[in-house]
Amino acid sequence: MRMKGKRLFIQAMGCRTNQYEADAVASMFRNLGAEIAEDPADADIAIFNTCTVTSRSDRKVRQAVRRIRRSNPGLLLLVTGCWAQRANVQQAISLGIDLLVGNRKKSDIPRIVMEYLEKGPEENIFRVDVMDNDSWDDLFMDFPVLHTRAFVKIQDGCSHFCTYCIIPHVRGRSVSRASDDVIKEVSCLADRGVKEIVLTGVHLGSYLDSSGITLADLVGKLGIIEGVERIRFGSIEPFTLDDDLLKTLGEIGAFCPHLHIPLQSGDDKVLERMKRGYTSSAFCTVLDRVRNSLGTDIHISTDVMVGFPGETDKAFENTLKLMEKAGFGKVHIFPFSAREGTPAFNFSGKVSSVSVTERTKRAAQIADAMLEEYCSAFVGKRIPVLVEKSGTGGHGLIPHFLRVNFNSVHREGSVVDLKIGSCDSGILQAEE
Repeated sequence: MRMKGKRLFIQAMGCRTNQYEADAVASMFRNLGAEIAEDPADADIAIFNTCTVTSRSDRKVRQAVRRIRRSNPGLLLLVTGCWAQRANVQQAISLGIDLLVGNRKKSDIPRIVMEYLEKGPEENIFRVDVMDNDSWDDLFMDFPVLHTRAFVKIQDGCSHFCTYCIIPHVRGRSVSRASDDVIKEVSCLADRGVKEIVLTGVHLGSYLDSSGITLADLVGKLGIIEGVERIRFGSIEPFTLDDDLLKTLGEIGAFCPHLHIPLQSGDDKVLERMKRGYTSSAFCTVLDRVRNSLGTDIHISTDVMVGFPGETDKAFENTLKLMEKAGFGKVHIFPFSAREGTPAFNFSGKVSSVSVTERTKRAAQIADAMLEEYCSAFVGKRIPVLVEKSGTGGHGLIPHFLRVNFNSVHREGSVVDLKIGSCDSGILQAEE
């Protein structure tokens, strides 16, 4: 118990993969005797797992680092993740960061921290060239410390290289976790009473372990683990939803009727320029196959990027038409953000900020109406809810990945049946 008496504050921003990594690191520290602090002002050590998907993300990282450092000038501050992978070292030092740990080094964080505390700052920067590294970062979580649900990372990196995306350059090419290790972790979580498993990855659908186990094979194996009541995906690309996977998902009773399938654009020329790997008609065909296999009530959520270079008025209208045709539930609308180091950074045909703002507002209005229509179908029904917070201001999730608010008392982490009385702005309200 080398960390006994130490208090650890840990925070993650961004994707579910980041959330898993933070939870796994917290679990490792807790097993070493550390206590988890809810505020950096009360901690001896702070670990921040970062995102760099947009310039806004970078700005949020810098603001958060400054806030953590101001709250407790004497703590040991370690910053890891995607921002840390590409951060300027001098800037990191100027922000008050003690340790900078890049991607595929997160399983080393407990050792790095203990050596720093025992020996002092002999080394401050721990990074590898992720583009030339195909190793799996061997994190393991025996119980989620930061969440009610358990995010389980099974894949990392991406070999697709969409023209707007910096993530392959900070996460590396696609690598997959050994299926036996995934099964061991999920079994451990189920034994500890975790009801919902969320499989995560940067490019989840590309999962293929060294023994030839596919994502469909893995889900089939996880679906028979005793105690696993819900299995969910974080996000999956449309071109990876093959017949084998859809067949397996349809056969697994624990699989939740929700898939997040990123669209990005409904215009073929923009999709080609993005290097997405599909056309608008092919995307719609995938949705038809999903609903034929998994039922018409499945919640299909998506991402739509507005203002990509070359997006004309007609191209934008094509996206709006596809959104309405697709019958999405939740649609995340976000403006294009040029990232230095990606091909799209230098693309011609930039869209004016005024047009981007107007288009984002229009798309968001349609998205809000679509979500409200999807949610309204649950009013009057009794639905199983995974309790994330109990009592006044309580909330949880139904299998279709919609939030339910309630004020009754239930054990957090349990699944209870609640009758839905109303919905507002995409959130369901239990009848109490």
